[in-house]
Amino acid sequence: MPFLGQDWRSPGWRWVKTEDGWKRCEPFSPALEDGNNQLNDISHTVIITGDDEDEEIYGTEDCEFAAKKRKKDHFRNNTDSQCFYREKWIYVHKESTRERHGYCTLGEAFNRLDFSSAIQDIRRFNYVVKLLQLIAKSQLTSLSGAAQKNYFNILDKIVRKVMEDQYNPRLIKDLLQDLSSTLCILIRGVGKSVLVGNINIWICRLETILLWQQQLKNLQMNKQVNNGLTLSDLPLHMLNNILYRFSDGWDIITLGQVTPTLYMLSEDRQLWKKLCQYHFAEKQFCRHLILSEKGHIDWKLMYFALQKYYPIKEQYGDTLHFCRHCSILFWKDTGHPCTASDPDTCLMPVSPQHFIDLFKF
Repeated sequence: MPFLGQDWRSPGWRWVKTEDGWKRCEPFSPALEDGNNQLNDISHTVIITGDDEDEEIYGTEDCEFAAKKRKKDHFRNNTDSQCFYREKWIYVHKESTRERHGYCTLGEAFNRLDFSSAIQDIRRFNYVVKLLQLIAKSQLTSLSGAAQKNYFNILDKIVRKVMEDQYNPRLIKDLLQDLSSTLCILIRGVGKSVLVGNINIWICRLETILLWQQQLKNLQMNKQVNNGLTLSDLPLHMLNNILYRFSDGWDIITLGQVTPTLYMLSEDRQLWKKLCQYHFAEKQFCRHLILSEKGHIDWKLMYFALQKYYPIKEQYGDTLHFCRHCSILFWKDTGHPCTASDPDTCLMPVSPQHFIDLFKF
């Protein structure tokens, strides 16, 4: 006969055969239960025979089981555990062959490529944040349960890094905004049938995201005390060269708020014209011309207007690379076991959007 236990995989309760049939037994006390384990075959139990008592015991055990499950869900929700792999690369295969069976998923790649360590590298930080943002917009439901937990663990480390180092808070604010919008839609609409895991865990995650947003909103930039050379001490032509190195219009505006001199340089029409020419084609200018009161083209407004209709070029200090010969995705400094005669000719940098596209079937 089947035994009734807390888990269908467990060995079940202890039962004793009586004249009235099989009766379930309960340990008399924790001490006797320990003694029972030590003495193996010797048991100290109380046989439950009353119907009312039986119902009461079942109710108590149901409560204990529910409490254990809540603790288990709470642990899984708050754990910082992460899957670690010796190899920091992954073979990307989309179909089964005679040599390999199965296919590689986005969640598996996310776990294998060590993004947790990548965010500590300033060259990769913006790249990882952009990738997390794209996943939040469209691919969150395609991640496995382990990958989703890994995703939020990495996100937690990013928020803590921004709070400590105050590095690029605007980027993480955009990420959290997109993620909270996606979760609100999934939880209110079809969340119960799409999201992997308990819906209560996702509600807790949404509350955590809202808390992170509030913390970033209240973030105060620490004023650094430096008696040496500062940005304001540089000559105008050097400050102008620094501004021309920027590829993001918001970075130019932010730097222009530091001093009146930088504000004057950040409003230069030629600077914004070069920025528009770098990101957009000439045909796109003609469709969205914006003229100033003097009849000149307002390149600053043009940049932000064109940004709404066309994607801008992305620049990252370091990215993932894909080997066309081996079909392996990896970080360039860690390398991969390539069999090509000239591996450098087979490498291709992978943008965040390209990374997502690699795992669309």
